[in-house]
Amino acid sequence: MIIFPLPAFQDNYIWIIRHNDSSLIWAIDPGDANVVQDYCQQNDKQLAGILITHHHKDHTGGVAELKETFQCPVFGPAHLTHLITHPMAEDDQVNIFERSFRVLETPGHTLDHLCYFSDQPTPILFSGDTLFRGGCGRIMEGTAEQMLAAMQKISALPDDTLVYCTHEYTLANYRFALSLEPENQSLIDANLTCQTLRQQKQVTLPSKLELEKKTNPFLRSHVETVKIQAAQQLSEEIADQPSATFGQVRRAKDSFS
Repeated sequence: MIIFPLPAFQDNYIWIIRHNDSSLIWAIDPGDANVVQDYCQQNDKQLAGILITHHHKDHTGGVAELKETFQCPVFGPAHLTHLITHPMAEDDQVNIFERSFRVLETPGHTLDHLCYFSDQPTPILFSGDTLFRGGCGRIMEGTAEQMLAAMQKISALPDDTLVYCTHEYTLANYRFALSLEPENQSLIDANLTCQTLRQQKQVTLPSKLELEKKTNPFLRSHVETVKIQAAQQLSEEIADQPSATFGQVRRAKDSFS
């Protein structure tokens, strides 16, 4: 099984899972049908299934057309009744080739957000817009409490989990992270690595969960330096509850320039 991205729009990635021994592929969050159809036509591939992480149009805009063209199943949030064939909820399973993926409900960015986790042989997480490399999604429908709970749920996964998110936001995320922890050597090194990758027009993904725990401020909102700097950027007192602290870090990112 091979996983690779198809770029879409300005900074989206449609992740493709390709079977080693057949012409079948799966697509995660195909916001643009043409991108997937062009790949299939040029490489003689057949779309076997679709995963959706949440309802935003840049993740679902191509689903209806692809579903009709390829007559394939669509797995995703239960309320998307016009798009999905298989409604998914916490701990549900979806089999993709030789792997089984477990659903993690991670509301925060949206209330319907799902992530998909497979633990064998190498752990993999399709994190949508919940966890980015160096960042997390904006809290658009949920609450800071929900987003912190999602971060904690993801943090409990194995450290060697490969994290596949759906946007190339890494360098912007690292600029904010460095404003909070300018002396974090793991963060400094990761930023330099990703600057080189982007200069070479390469993707910065996947990340590894172990690295995110060392560099991502949204997995580090309990760290004293992160808390202090976020509050200072907002000209606020340091929050005294974990969810409020997380909320300060998220609001600091929202206003960061």
